[in-house]
Amino acid sequence: MEKKQYQIMISDRARRMLGAHILFMAQVNKETAKAKKDQIMAAIRSLSRIPDRFPFFNEPYIPPNKYHKMFIENWYLVLYQIKDDVVYVEYILDCRKDYNWLIR
Repeated sequence: MEKKQYQIMISDRARRMLGAHILFMAQVNKETAKAKKDQIMAAIRSLSRIPDRFPFFNEPYIPPNKYHKMFIENWYLVLYQIKDDVVYVEYILDCRKDYNWLIR
């Protein structure tokens, strides 16, 4: 039996967030930056299978059960929604930075 595959859509905002993280990292070490980008993209691609395996990001300032949260090794948080057969990646956050804007 073939398992359901979800399409992955990454928002422009999430692409810019990832690009800024990787660019910053590349200023220190290009190989590390490439490896981190590959790791993050592999994790995001894994959402094409069973994307609801990660819990909801339920915080008082976010509508309940809207975003799922996926942590990626140490510092990264991916927030995404599932609608029908599509996974919409909305945010790729570097948790080492201050994201107070997210809770306003």
